[in-house]
Amino acid sequence: MTWTNLHAKVHITLRKRQLLPKKERILVAVSGGQDSLCLLKLLGDLQPKWEWDLTIAHCDHQWPTDAGIKDHVQQIANQWKIPFYLKTADNLKETEAAARKWRYQALIEIAKEQGFSFIVTGHTKSDRAETFLYNLIRGAGTDGLSALTWERFLTENIKLVRPLLEISRAETYQFCQQFQLPIWEDVLNENFKYTRNRIRSQLIPYLQTHFNPQIEKTLTQTAEVLRAEVEYLEATAQEWLQKSITEDKLGINRTIVKSLPLALQRRVMRQFLILILSKTPNFEQIEALVNLIHAPNRSSISSLPGGKIIEVQGEWLNLKKSD
Repeated sequence: MTWTNLHAKVHITLRKRQLLPKKERILVAVSGGQDSLCLLKLLGDLQPKWEWDLTIAHCDHQWPTDAGIKDHVQQIANQWKIPFYLKTADNLKETEAAARKWRYQALIEIAKEQGFSFIVTGHTKSDRAETFLYNLIRGAGTDGLSALTWERFLTENIKLVRPLLEISRAETYQFCQQFQLPIWEDVLNENFKYTRNRIRSQLIPYLQTHFNPQIEKTLTQTAEVLRAEVEYLEATAQEWLQKSITEDKLGINRTIVKSLPLALQRRVMRQFLILILSKTPNFEQIEALVNLIHAPNRSSISSLPGGKIIEVQGEWLNLKKSD
C-alpha cells in the first residue's frame, strides 16, 4: 500500500479525536463520488491498523439522473470484497432538503437492521465551508454556522462520524486520480437550481479570487470555533434549565432566567420549548417566550403548535391548553 499524506492525516485525526474505536463495525456511506470513494479507500487502507469491519451503504434516490449509480457502487463493493447494503427511495421529492433527510433515515434504517453503531460519511472541509455560507445566507444562528461537526448522534445508539473535515475536495480528487479510483460524475452537481451547487461552483470561486484564496480554510476554522462556543452555551443553558424548570417540566421560573444574559435566556427557552413541543422551535417562538420574562402577569403567547399556550403566572411561565 502507498502511504500518502491523506492516510497520515486521517490516521492522526482518528487517533487524536477518538472518532472510531478499534475493531468496530463501520457502515460507510458511499455515493460513488470522489469524496466517498476517497473515504472508502482510506478506511480500507487503514483497516489493518484499526481492525475495523467495513460495510458499504448506498442510497438510491430513484431519480432519472441516478440511473446506473447503484450498479456502479455495488461493482466497487464486489471488486473490493466489502459487504454492500442498498436502500431505495419511493417517490422522493427532487429537492436538496428532501434527499438529505431521506438519506439519513435510510442510513439509520440499515444501521439498526444490521447492528451498526457508527455511520461514516465523506463530508470534507469544502462541504463545511459551503454549509457555513448556505446557513449564513438562510439567516442561521451560531448553531447553523457551526454545522457539519466531526461527530453527532443520529439516534441514542448510532453515531455519525465525518473523518475528512480537514481535507478539501481538491485533495480527495487528487487522491482518487493517484489511485485511479472509478469516480461517478453526478450530473446533479452541475444543476444550478440547487443552492449548494451555486455556492460551490460560483460563490466559493468568486470569494477565492476576489477576497481570500484560503476562504475554505477560514470558514471551517470559524465553524470550529463556533462549535466549541455552542457546546459550552448549550451545556450552561441546560444547567440553568434544570435549576428553573418545574418538576412536571411544564413550567419555568422566569425570575431565575431573568438574571441570565440574553444569549443564555434564548438557549434556556429554546431547550424548554423543545421539551414541551417535542420539536425544534423557530426564532419567533423563542423570542416570544423570552419577551414573557419581562411581561405583565397573565400575559401569554399562543403561536405554538398544537393549540398550546404559555402564560405568565407570577414568577412562572406555565404551559396551558387552549380552550
